[in-house]
Amino acid sequence: MTDDPAPPAFALPIALLSEGYRLRPEREDDTPFLMQLYASTREAELAPVPWTSEIKQTFLANQFRAQRHHYRTFIDGCRFDVIEHDSQPIGRLYLDHRQTCVHVVDIALLPAWRGQGVGTAIFAALQDWSRARSLGVGIFVEKFSPALRFYRRLGFTAVADQDIVIEMEWWPDDAPSDTRFAAQA
Repeated sequence: MTDDPAPPAFALPIALLSEGYRLRPEREDDTPFLMQLYASTREAELAPVPWTSEIKQTFLANQFRAQRHHYRTFIDGCRFDVIEHDSQPIGRLYLDHRQTCVHVVDIALLPAWRGQGVGTAIFAALQDWSRARSLGVGIFVEKFSPALRFYRRLGFTAVADQDIVIEMEWWPDDAPSDTRFAAQA
């Protein structure tokens, strides 16, 4: 009996590597950075909440720990990478490689790196990588997220509306219709 080899993992293309970007596996000593990154993604949402900064920090720390526990407990085989530029952490990319798609569990960049084309370059590379393997790319996006426009611009389409999130997918033009996400349910 032979086991199927593990699918090749997504890697950044040479163009991004030559600009000083790289992905590396998350380490335990990344936790303070990851907490800071997580908090930065919730700033706008919490800005109008009339809590003290201490209460907000406690809330964010608890939410971060809960999310981290959930990802590691319920998403078996998820790849947890830190995005670096010139050896400095600038974001995170969590990918779940499935049989017919790559699901983006999470992607986040520090505020200074948002809107600079980094996310677009990473997603273009992920789409190219997936296209070469006839795989789709999936992601859940909160309905109020400004990123929703970004994913639509990249060719993602909504496939399910689930309360506060929209499940979106992108498929290469030549992907067989029986490999779409609905077939994985």
